[in-house]
Amino acid sequence: MRIYFMGAAGGVTGSMHLIEVNGKRILLDCGMFQGRREEANRLNRTLPFAGDGIDAVVLSHAHIDHSGNLPLLCRDYNGDIVTTLSTRDLCHVMLLDSAHIQEKDAEFFNKKIAQREEDYISPIYTFDDVEKCMRQVIAINYDRPFRLLDGVQLTLLDAGHVMGSAEVVLDLEEEGREPVRLVFSGDVGRKRIPILKDPSHVYDADYMILESTYGDRKHDPIETADDALAAAINDIYKRKGKILIPAFALERTQEILYCIHKLLKAKRIPSIPIFVDSPLAIKITEIFRLHPECYDEEMQALFDVREDPFDFPEMEVTRSKEASQALNDQKGPMIIMAGSGMCEGGRILHHLRNNIADANNMILIVGFQAQNTLGRKIVERQPTVRIFGMEHPLEAEVRIINAYSGHADKDDLDTHALSSKDTLKKLFLVHGEPDQSEAMASRLRQKGIAEVIVPQRGDFVDL
Repeated sequence: MRIYFMGAAGGVTGSMHLIEVNGKRILLDCGMFQGRREEANRLNRTLPFAGDGIDAVVLSHAHIDHSGNLPLLCRDYNGDIVTTLSTRDLCHVMLLDSAHIQEKDAEFFNKKIAQREEDYISPIYTFDDVEKCMRQVIAINYDRPFRLLDGVQLTLLDAGHVMGSAEVVLDLEEEGREPVRLVFSGDVGRKRIPILKDPSHVYDADYMILESTYGDRKHDPIETADDALAAAINDIYKRKGKILIPAFALERTQEILYCIHKLLKAKRIPSIPIFVDSPLAIKITEIFRLHPECYDEEMQALFDVREDPFDFPEMEVTRSKEASQALNDQKGPMIIMAGSGMCEGGRILHHLRNNIADANNMILIVGFQAQNTLGRKIVERQPTVRIFGMEHPLEAEVRIINAYSGHADKDDLDTHALSSKDTLKKLFLVHGEPDQSEAMASRLRQKGIAEVIVPQRGDFVDL
């Protein structure tokens, strides 16, 4: 048995881990790398293994840094992709959106930047690749054992990170050795976050691949998030400005809508126009309504009384490009939520370009911003930032609400790892920037897990 760490090792994005057992290869996630453009383009266009050498794929959740390169894989891979019911539905719209963005990016580059025809670029994958990929998806429920391959039983547990997110439990058997339980956390969620159930824990893992995004950081209590959101909205209302919220189309947009709705009902904020300017987020919100099996008790209770938490009079969706552009000419106060969550593409870029230099406006950061992304530069409050190739002064107020994070913090991650302390032989920390992973590794060694390893991309370990 062997684990190859192909992505999100020594960094946060591009989740991709390969398991060898009984002469077969199981791929856990096939995500896109997000970061510096040239590096991302190089890593995303070429997979570090042959697609036709894979025997099965398991997908933890629908975020593009975990699912985004499945269509490229499926040009050569014809086997099953196993995931949860809601992740299947979410992936369909998210991967089609990814293909559309690539097509438009290639069109723009070839028209505006390429000097010669031989410099032209093509999309990494196409709509046809996405449709082939989706025909290979098998969806299963949480907590239902599934025979993946000979000697490999798969169980998906609720990871509580985003709708459909799963912790992957593989029970492995090879002739001549004791059975092995290998756990891949995917991305671990937090307790008591809106909409979703709390994450599950595994208490008897032999080996665990665990994310470490916030391995050395403590989140503000989730209960403070609504207070911070209300304060931001009330402040912008008084000065008649605009709040720009770069929000991930999956989960964060729905979570913020849900919280704004609660604040309006409690009369903690005034009636203010809210624009959801993301065709993808609109489609995903429709999918949310189809999967009540993922809801926590509070969310389920709202639907039981036929109250839709994602639809209220102050909210308006902008589907067309023209409707999006018209927001530039409207006066505040208003809230604009648009993707992408790390400000690396999508309609948020147009809103930033038109509003970032106005000190009357606010950029409200409600999610993780990876290194080298525009979102991280805004969080760092760099004096100027580059948008569409031009420098813009960052004059708008920047506020950060970390309490909305859908990732477990250091305490929750420790709890997740230590749940299997009595059985754990090796713990591998992935999906974290080096300072986060190394600090978490040192802390867990002190707490009694002897072998904590922080692998780098390309490393492998025999079990």
